[in-house]
Amino acid sequence: MIVYLPKCRTLLSFCFAAFFALGAQAEPAEFTLPDVQGVEHKLSDYRGKWVVVNYWATWCPPCLTEIPELVDFHEERKDRDAVVLGVNFEDISLNALKQFSEEYFINFPVLRTRPGPDSALGPIPGLPTTYLVSPEGEVVARQVGPVTAELIADFIAQQTAE
Repeated sequence: MIVYLPKCRTLLSFCFAAFFALGAQAEPAEFTLPDVQGVEHKLSDYRGKWVVVNYWATWCPPCLTEIPELVDFHEERKDRDAVVLGVNFEDISLNALKQFSEEYFINFPVLRTRPGPDSALGPIPGLPTTYLVSPEGEVVARQVGPVTAELIADFIAQQTAE
């Protein structure tokens, strides 16, 4: 199943079927959220890089499965062309979230927001939900369910080749 917004992109090849392609938005996506240290992060601060925005929770088994993949992807690409922003999507104390982040060796910014049916990027039908934002700030894909570093890298390579 491929989800489209008004300005549609080309269909993805079958090997990218797990990531749902979305059309470019009229306006670049934007949000401002605090991390676990209280530092505000604006999505626009990352323009020029691909941004993987992963909505997750500590109680979510598929979320826990994908954390090492996101850690590896972020470590490999953060100084080049892509970053991961993890958005914790649950009611949890700041101290518990900090401790969890340390125990799982999370190396990307862990941001906080209140859970709800939608986010600044679009709907959150389940966890984990991952949005991919282009270097121009456009939301180009959404995945409901776990992602892998390879899936993200392959999708970016496909988009860059077009």
